[in-house]
Amino acid sequence: MSAAAEIPYTTGLHEIAPGVRAWLAPDGSWGLSNAGLISGDGESLLVDTLYDLNLTRTMLAAMAPVTAEHPITVALNTHANGDHCYGNELLAPEVRIHAVTETAHEMAHDAPPEVMAALLSPAAAEGLGPVLADWIQRAFGKYEFGGITQRNPDVTFDEGLTLSVGGREVRLRNLGPAHTGGDAVAWVPDAGVLFTGDLLFIGGAPIMWAGPIDNWLRACDELIALSPEYIVPGHGPVTDCDGVRAVQGYWRHIRELAREGHGKGLSWMEAALAADLGEYAGLGESERVAPNMYQAYRELEPGLSTVDPLGMLAAMAQWDAVRGSSGSNATTPPAAND
Repeated sequence: MSAAAEIPYTTGLHEIAPGVRAWLAPDGSWGLSNAGLISGDGESLLVDTLYDLNLTRTMLAAMAPVTAEHPITVALNTHANGDHCYGNELLAPEVRIHAVTETAHEMAHDAPPEVMAALLSPAAAEGLGPVLADWIQRAFGKYEFGGITQRNPDVTFDEGLTLSVGGREVRLRNLGPAHTGGDAVAWVPDAGVLFTGDLLFIGGAPIMWAGPIDNWLRACDELIALSPEYIVPGHGPVTDCDGVRAVQGYWRHIRELAREGHGKGLSWMEAALAADLGEYAGLGESERVAPNMYQAYRELEPGLSTVDPLGMLAAMAQWDAVRGSSGSNATTPPAAND
């Protein structure tokens, strides 16, 4: 058994190396994201906040016995998805929040919490239609997005940045675009611990909002090259390099399915609905094959029409309605527009 496998996948704070802790949130499905706390002499760095204020307060309270002696002075938002940054306002004003430049842009412009609140409002349900409204409620309805004030990063970087956290070296590096426009990781070399944000989903299907696939594959190669003993993914249990290789395998499979579907003249949605997920059929949130197929098709058809985020949510809801979250194979996909 690897060292990483010995870390229990239970809700709460886990010390996985001296002064390095992971906040884990089973089962890692929509919005249930991990975070981290890296402590040095008299200070700490927080890796990500959570999807709403209640979740973030619970996490910070659990960290309080540590942060009383090693207060959080610096934070990192690994990327712009709300389940990794919506709790930023609960950090003390003097905490310097770091992020990739593109991440800061996306946080400021692309997905403010009020958009999520509006999608979950009773008034939105009629306009969304029953399939999409029901799927959004199941995926996101347990979170409270009202009353969140988005706090954006204070410090941005493009490629990388090395910080001293109480005399402890923490290396921040941008390996995006892949999952989003900016995907930062935090590497703690003296502990052999790597925090990857959503470059890794373990036990659930990854989702690509930016791409391309080759960038994600290269990012995974760079994670492996660090030879970490423990890897804290954005979602799922603590893993090691085998978990990275599994994510690479998923993306190679999606790329091959896209090439096959495109060669048959299928639209990206038809290809997603027909997809044989094979060994990846058991992953949670299999409906993510829809946006993933779209991104793979964009690489084959650079002129493919743009689909906005709401359209992507609708595509996942449609896939889930037809195929179900188990990922079982469809025999005859219904017609779908691209």
